[in-house]
Amino acid sequence: MAAPTLIIMAAGIGSRFGGLKQVEPVGPHGELVIEYSIYDALRAGFSKVVFLIREEMLALFREKVGARVEGSIETAYAFQRLEDLPAGFSVPAGRVKPWGTAHAVLSCRALVHEPFAAINADDFYGRESFEALGGYLRGLVDSAGRLEGCMAGYVLANTLSEHGSVARGVCTLSPDGWLESVEEHLHIRPSDGAVVTSQDGVHWRPLAPQTTVSMNMWGFTPGIFAELEARFPAFLRRSPDLLKAEYFLPNVAGEMIGEGRLRVRVLPTAARWFGVTYPADLPGVRAGIAGLVEAGVYPARLW
Repeated sequence: MAAPTLIIMAAGIGSRFGGLKQVEPVGPHGELVIEYSIYDALRAGFSKVVFLIREEMLALFREKVGARVEGSIETAYAFQRLEDLPAGFSVPAGRVKPWGTAHAVLSCRALVHEPFAAINADDFYGRESFEALGGYLRGLVDSAGRLEGCMAGYVLANTLSEHGSVARGVCTLSPDGWLESVEEHLHIRPSDGAVVTSQDGVHWRPLAPQTTVSMNMWGFTPGIFAELEARFPAFLRRSPDLLKAEYFLPNVAGEMIGEGRLRVRVLPTAARWFGVTYPADLPGVRAGIAGLVEAGVYPARLW
């Protein structure tokens, strides 16, 4: 059974945070959120990490992250390039934003040949979630005519920011724990003891706090790469605004599930998310990490 690989998607510009939030220190000795993910992944049996970044960020990442973790885990770097497009397509003038999470994963296709997990760089997922995915991915093989995958299912109330709205994939599950659908909600926030959601930031409606949501912590076999590549041209053709359109991994997964081409096991977790969506989130993340260090979940120095 091949040990799984961890893809860390770190090519986002970080517009709401106002900079490269991926390299903000949160641990007692300057550790980054990324480092806690790698540490948890190692404990869960992952043997390799692939950082998906913009090419111009390579020197910064090697200095801030690579130098700290390369001695502990096999490390590789993949680049999310705007010009990595299907034949017949070109980058629209003025496009600067990466093409989204499905394109990010696709950008790693030359480096990953075993079951893998894909996560965001700036989210703290928790040890329990890595253990669940690591155990499920070891030895995972596709069925005849259908790909197999998994996803960490978080409780919505455990994934909110006090400082603004967040985007989450709202999930519908079958009675026996398989993902039936996932819908990206762009604005979710706490409101007077409840939780509300909006797609336009203007019109709001309630959302149950116990709703299962995706935090973009997915697990797949390498077979997903061919599907992501094959579906990308259709996404580009049907997108009305290619300056802003994003090829989202949850949308592709939902489409494939609907077609019977993919089956995704939801692995429920009670872990509490820490994340840096806004600058004001940083003190809370640092306090949360400090509490976990004090409780003995993490050593004061990871490496």
